[in-house]
Amino acid sequence: MQKILQKITDQVSTKKGMWFTLLGWVVITIILTIAVPSAREYQVNSIQSLPDDTQSVIADEKIADYFGDSELLPAIFVLQSDEEIILEDLAAITDNIMNKNMEGVKEVVPLGMLPEPATASFFSEDRTTAIIPINLDSNLDTPEVKEILNEITGIIDDNKELTVSVTGPAGIAVDTTELFSRADLVLILSTVAIILVLLIIIYRSPLIALIPLIAAVFVYQVVTQVLGLFGKSGLVLSSQSVSIMSVLLFAAVIDYSLFVFSRFREELKQHENKHTAMKIAMRGTGLPVFYSGGTVFLAMIILIFAELGDYKNFAPIFGTALAVIMIASVTLVPALFTVFGRKSFWPIIPRVGDTTVKTSSFWSKVGKSVTKKPIVSVLVVGLFILISSAYNVNLKYEFDLLKSFPEDMPSRVGYELLEENFEAGDLAPTTVLVEADNSISEESQQALLEKLSSQNHVSNVRMDNQTEDKTVMTYSLSFEDSPYSIESLDALEAIQEKSNQILDSSNINGELYFAGETAASIDDRNLNNRDLVVIVLLETILIFIMLIFLTKSFKMPLYMMGTILVSFFAALGLGMFLTNLFFDIDSISNRVPVYAFIFLVALGIDYNIILVSRFIEERQKHSIQKATEIAVANTGGVISSAGIILAATFAVLMTQPIQLLFVFGFIVAVGILIDTFLIRGILLPSLIVLFEKEKEPKEESRNPE
Repeated sequence: MQKILQKITDQVSTKKGMWFTLLGWVVITIILTIAVPSAREYQVNSIQSLPDDTQSVIADEKIADYFGDSELLPAIFVLQSDEEIILEDLAAITDNIMNKNMEGVKEVVPLGMLPEPATASFFSEDRTTAIIPINLDSNLDTPEVKEILNEITGIIDDNKELTVSVTGPAGIAVDTTELFSRADLVLILSTVAIILVLLIIIYRSPLIALIPLIAAVFVYQVVTQVLGLFGKSGLVLSSQSVSIMSVLLFAAVIDYSLFVFSRFREELKQHENKHTAMKIAMRGTGLPVFYSGGTVFLAMIILIFAELGDYKNFAPIFGTALAVIMIASVTLVPALFTVFGRKSFWPIIPRVGDTTVKTSSFWSKVGKSVTKKPIVSVLVVGLFILISSAYNVNLKYEFDLLKSFPEDMPSRVGYELLEENFEAGDLAPTTVLVEADNSISEESQQALLEKLSSQNHVSNVRMDNQTEDKTVMTYSLSFEDSPYSIESLDALEAIQEKSNQILDSSNINGELYFAGETAASIDDRNLNNRDLVVIVLLETILIFIMLIFLTKSFKMPLYMMGTILVSFFAALGLGMFLTNLFFDIDSISNRVPVYAFIFLVALGIDYNIILVSRFIEERQKHSIQKATEIAVANTGGVISSAGIILAATFAVLMTQPIQLLFVFGFIVAVGILIDTFLIRGILLPSLIVLFEKEKEPKEESRNPE
């Protein structure tokens, strides 16, 4: 691999090679843009996360088989008034809606035709809040759903004393689409802006800021079009996955560009010819940069082994992005810097004979301190990691997706009004399907209803449907708490575990199946726990094997992987402590630890690879202590700069109005800073000095100072 990369980078660094490389990227980008639709045309806001063989999905399919698939999209209009809402006003609204005969509206409850006792469930106890459930055609596109909801809202608004919020699957779908459509543009613009500003501040050179961004724009366009090709072929592109991919793409391209230009600047102080300087620079950084990209690439591809659709969807999207980034890092990036040459660094232009690294620099001092007192360094950083990790015992998960959205989002407002004014468990009852071997007698039906009603945290149970032969029937079961609460999940899981006992005591031979939001959340929780273990094990093993090939050592990968793993736990604990302290967020989506692990391990190992690669290079000429000191001094500046920019880039996710992305972005930003300054800068160098076996040092042929 090293010889192949060297041939590629040597050719890219030549006068003809750099222009042919740039021309090739321009041509490919133009062809893809013209011939292939963009990924944006195939993005969807949600994907089926649960596999087909999970219990809740099987239950849904059985219900559809026995009682027909309703093909309905429920919308719940939540009405509020300062005074009591009169039934006649509500009936007039439903009559007006039905008289409109709107295409796409399948079912409206005719409140004016129901006896008054039957309408009580549509009002809150104080009758200042009421609901109008309406079912739409589930085949409608989101813009069509939005148009219908707006028209119905207009009818309700004619009654000036009522305010309305639309929730339910229809309302959530419309709000989510608008949320992500606004968020994507803000995300890209914010990412570019923060990178541009930080690069200019850190390096005080406009071209150093623009060249990596030019490379990132080319890569982004190519990736977007390639994903569009995949989308056209049938790949589902989740908006959330594409949003996170955009941040990863810009962050990785900037990272690798900084590694390349840092070594290029170093070699320009040794060689007059810019082509020679880039050729030597890429011989030193080409392999580590390519390995870094390859590590992240494989970390993303491993997600194909996950069960949950959210994680599986990451694999092709992120894998495609990383594949293009890897190619760009050894072709496009060096070609761009070679074209501009020394002008890339204007106004601080490197000259032959300039000092490579000043002994007074921050990282030179850190390198000397760490190599002289490695035990103290390990103890100090170890104590910080231990204290930060300790907060993980307080980790709490939130399974209510709407709680992740902005508080003023209409569908969330409506949902929370329902929580406050109606029975929490009635928001999304669990459907219990009984599939018996024989016809179920009325005594057994009643016995089963009573047995289900007596279970912990169950509020009420009622019978819904049954087949003509009475071998299959469904019950609607509501819990005392929210259907997404931990108490409801645990209660239903307990019922599932003793379902055979419940049937036996009801004198029924058969099976119980559970469908609905609570049942789906249980499956999601169990599969997420499984995926977390699988992803952690596979990524750790695979990256460890890659590091063995890179370092040609077994011990070194142990330090590299071990430090990254402990830093992940520190980042998760410290990140959650700070989000609770500063943002009053005490629970998170169960996706956050998995997302954080994927990115922190894959990206954090990049910095370790850059440091260790430089250590191995310097070890050919120096003792372990001196080689470590030189590696820290020479890579410290660029890695800390890259880390700050990478952390800030992921922190851009905090601008998103979605709590999951907010918390994820914050934790990853915290973790990257820990990796950059404590792990790469102090802990790993200390371990190298302590545990690497010293050999007879060779004569020091080059003094970095």
